[in-house]
Amino acid sequence: MNLFKYSNDNKRYHTFNYYLRNKYKNKVFKVSLNANLGCPNRDGTKAYGGCTFCSSLGSGDYAGDKRLSFEEQYQQQLAMMRNKWPDGKPIAYFQAYTNTYAALPVLKAMYEPFMKKDEVVAIAIATRADCLEDDTIAYLQELTKEKDVWIELGLQSIYDDTAKAINRGHTLKEFEDAIERLSKTDIKICVHLMNSLPNETKEMMVNTAKYVGSLPIHAIKIHMLHVIKNTKMGNDYLKNPFPLQSLEEYVDTVVEQLRHIPEEIVIERLTGDAVKEDLIAPEWTLKKTIVLNEIDKKMKALDCYQGDKVK
Repeated sequence: MNLFKYSNDNKRYHTFNYYLRNKYKNKVFKVSLNANLGCPNRDGTKAYGGCTFCSSLGSGDYAGDKRLSFEEQYQQQLAMMRNKWPDGKPIAYFQAYTNTYAALPVLKAMYEPFMKKDEVVAIAIATRADCLEDDTIAYLQELTKEKDVWIELGLQSIYDDTAKAINRGHTLKEFEDAIERLSKTDIKICVHLMNSLPNETKEMMVNTAKYVGSLPIHAIKIHMLHVIKNTKMGNDYLKNPFPLQSLEEYVDTVVEQLRHIPEEIVIERLTGDAVKEDLIAPEWTLKKTIVLNEIDKKMKALDCYQGDKVK
């Protein structure tokens, strides 16, 4: 029998599937959309070229086709997901690039059609901590009266030296400011963390998870660095390869991170998706089921649970 509070299966951490099924009493999935808004890290406002690990699609490799309208993207992606889960309910997920990087009227035109769809249970907005104006947050707070609204922030690491090296374009202080303002609303907050960034040790990765777990947030995504073709980091890696975590090292790190994250925080994911043809390394990340199974096995062997090291 599994004694973990937020599980009805063999998981020892608070899965997104568990959260969604308990909240909505239904299978829920994300429908990924591409607003093609760009990014201040690409257009010169903050920097050029984007984060060094980020593809030209702005972390939206599986998002909708930007050549299509939002409605066409939505219907195409929805049909694909309903092949797997015919009765599933969608979250409209604005995934690619920075989805609050526009004037408020533009953002309203993006979000509101999906707020009006009966089957959509929530909207999720991937963005940057330095692209959340007060009027945008106030508007999103109004939307929470109708449906759940999620903001996803790509932090990756709490270390500003790492942030500079990967050309993230904003500081930890800017991230903390965004969290503080969001925490005064009913908007749900998810933070992305990335393991095995250049020059980071296991201790640094665990410290990032420990720190983020101490914040007033609702969910965390953890995944391994993917070295992708036609990115700054990919080009650098091909010239001068740097160490990447093995599957065993990654599993060891993730388990330790989970133990320092409070049990009530939802773990949206512990693996990431890379397009196979574009992935340079590490190849083991393509086997997502194996990665998740190894995490489960490690936690069972240690008889540990998410949050069991939180003080």
